[in-house]
Amino acid sequence: MNDSILRLLTMVALFAFVVLVVQLVGGAIADRRSKSRAVNERLRLIEAGVDREIVTNRLRKDLPSDIPGAPAWVSSAVRAFHRNLVAADIRRSVFDVMGFMAIATLVVTMGVIFLISTSGTALTLGVVQLALAFGIVIGVLLPWMVIGRKADARRRRMEAQFPVALDVFVRGLRAGHPIPAAMNLLVEEMEDPVGTEFGIVSDEIAFGFSLRDALQRLADRWGLPDIDMFVVSVSVQMETGGNLAEILENLGRVIRERASMFMKVRALSSEGRMTAVVLTALPILSFAGLFALRPEFYLEVAGDPIFTMGFAGLLLLYAVGFFWIRRMVDLKV
Repeated sequence: MNDSILRLLTMVALFAFVVLVVQLVGGAIADRRSKSRAVNERLRLIEAGVDREIVTNRLRKDLPSDIPGAPAWVSSAVRAFHRNLVAADIRRSVFDVMGFMAIATLVVTMGVIFLISTSGTALTLGVVQLALAFGIVIGVLLPWMVIGRKADARRRRMEAQFPVALDVFVRGLRAGHPIPAAMNLLVEEMEDPVGTEFGIVSDEIAFGFSLRDALQRLADRWGLPDIDMFVVSVSVQMETGGNLAEILENLGRVIRERASMFMKVRALSSEGRMTAVVLTALPILSFAGLFALRPEFYLEVAGDPIFTMGFAGLLLLYAVGFFWIRRMVDLKV
């Protein structure tokens, strides 16, 4: 047999072998992930033998609260950040995360100042500004961006699962189950985050909360209009009576139509939203990357007195642009 034909057959056989191995490994990983997602975190912990009270304490999250004596805008910002932590499934208090950010900012800033001082550069006010700005970017802005992206992704998953959860809940009610038993269907059949969140509601009811209070705590943790409408529907039905299954079926239809309209709005505004992401994230990443790779680019001019005023004005303009762009792309449906 010709050597070229033999090499060709060998290469074809090797290629087929690699493709087969990749398919087998990828299929096994995908199947394992699909099985692991078939149950929520709460059920995995219970299945592992963890006591139910310990599971509840581990998964339960505090409600967003106001800071006594703080201005309204500070309390509003803290509540929004708390909801981001809850949505991102970060089981730390707001003050713990803020403390970690403050420590990281301080460590990075002092480290940069130490490295600059050892390099022989004079420590001027502009150099301190650069070090502090770099510390804030690394210790505050980058973690805040990561938490925000993770929270948005989990909120979208919650919003996508919620109409399905309502369908399961309605089927349970029409089968004759009471509200707590129908809710247990969500706990046992739904994936995260719906399964775990309603599992927390079920545990809170078992440990003494009323159904209305437990559902209201769920709505306060997430701050989503779909959950708010669900809680209001259940609360009104408990007070006035009525066909809850029909009410929730109509609510599920409204939520799906609203989600469809929201996706159309997102599609039409995708260019503007992507522009907003680039305009807000690119300056931060560019500054952090350039300062980490070539600090002399900034340090050569940091000693100029004009740099201090110019850098402060630049930060102010960036803050104004950031909040203005956020208001432009914050579309309500």
